[in-house]
Amino acid sequence: MTPGLHAADLRRIFHQLDRNGDGLLSIDELGWLLDRIGSASLHFTSDELESSVGKSTLDFDEFLAFYRSIEDGGGDGESGASVAAAVERDLEEAFRVFDINGDGFITSEELQKVLSRLGLWDETTGKDCRRMISPYDTNLDGVLDFDEFKNMMRETTSS
Repeated sequence: MTPGLHAADLRRIFHQLDRNGDGLLSIDELGWLLDRIGSASLHFTSDELESSVGKSTLDFDEFLAFYRSIEDGGGDGESGASVAAAVERDLEEAFRVFDINGDGFITSEELQKVLSRLGLWDETTGKDCRRMISPYDTNLDGVLDFDEFKNMMRETTSS
């Protein structure tokens, strides 16, 4: 499998997005996810997204292919250096999404708020966000700085 989220993680995200349970993601559901991710480079109108995807719904395998096309830089022939710079910018944008108060750190409370906003947090089954942060908190201050966040994202998105 290419570097990225594990298939089980992507399946969980797919099922969370598939609100009506029909096994298909509509363009609107996919657009909602891309908007919540907060990456300016992934913002599309519904028409642009449907044109890009080539259809109005995606099953799980098509969702995986779409995810991999984004993960691989869209196959637009970018050089390795520019892809690395784009990844760094995307990580910075993602960090800012989680760093709600803009202090340069992600707390367990901020992580839980963002996961809730994305529809990926369930009070009854969710893990304690402190335990989610802990393995990546290398300086043991209870929060993630940008470098710790980058390491976490790189480690959890490689398989």
